[in-house]
This record gives sequence, C-alpha cells and structure tokens, in this order.
Amino acid sequence: MKNSMQHPEGETVIREVRESDYDTIIAIFNYYAATSCAAYPEIPVNDRFIAFLREGAFAFYVLEREAHVVGFGLMKPLLPFPAFMTTGMLTYFIQPEYTHMHLGKKLLDRLTDDAKKMGMTSLVANMASKNRSSIRFHLHQGFTEVGRLHNAGSKFGEPFDMIWMQKML
Repeated sequence: MKNSMQHPEGETVIREVRESDYDTIIAIFNYYAATSCAAYPEIPVNDRFIAFLREGAFAFYVLEREAHVVGFGLMKPLLPFPAFMTTGMLTYFIQPEYTHMHLGKKLLDRLTDDAKKMGMTSLVANMASKNRSSIRFHLHQGFTEVGRLHNAGSKFGEPFDMIWMQKML
C-alpha cells in the first residue's frame, strides 16, 4: 500500500480508518451537525462518537485526497441481529468543499462492493427530509424511498420527516 504522502495530486484514496483520523472525522460530522440537517445532533459530538460509529461496523473508511482526510463512510448491519446481516446501513459525510466531485459515489461504490462480497442483498440509508442533496444523491445512485416517518425529528426549531431509502444489490 502506498504511503498517503505519495499520492499523485488530485488522486483520491479510500482506506480504513486509523486512530489519527478520529479528530478529522469528528470535525467533519460536527460541521454538518452545526450547519444542516445532514447530521441529526444539534450539539457537537466528542471522541465517544467514534466508538458509536465503530461498534458493529463491517467497514469504516476515510476518503483521502492530497494527503488529507476529506470524508468518511461506514456500513453496519441494519440491526445487530443475525436476521439482518444481509442489509447494510450506510453512513457517510464529505467535507463541503469536496462535495459534487464524485467522491461520495466512490465511497458508496467501495461500500457496495464490500456488501456484495459479504453476501448482502440490500443497502439502506436514512436522512432528514430537509437534506435535499442527500435525497438527490441517493436517487441518482439507484436508491428508492421505501419509508417515511412523518415529523420524526426537529432541528433548529423545525420538524422534519425521516426518509428511509434502499438499494437492492
């Protein structure tokens, strides 16, 4: 494996998360928590959040571009019971200045490949109805809306629906 300092300019590398990535992962997530409905919390998360992300994860990656972590993604079982091991639940966030560069698609493709190798039959993601960019992204990647919990949450004083999307593999 190449050292991240040797990546050609502009090359994006997807690699497993290292402990040295934790602060950047938290910073990326906290940006969205503070500024949008892409992340559900209204207050910043701390280092305990990494344990939550890692718990039960089948895959946990960072996107590295020009030797900097610019995003992260992971896949867990939908629920932690053997009956649900064929459905992966996805989480991913990309630094805002790196969105619309197809990096989310690269990360989703990697997670999809992993899911197929594990014998999974579908992937799911959930998002706030106010997160229109995530809804569009998932629709363009072959996901369909399979459920909606009306007024399931509230952020910045405004209610939102929780949308569940699924892609069959």
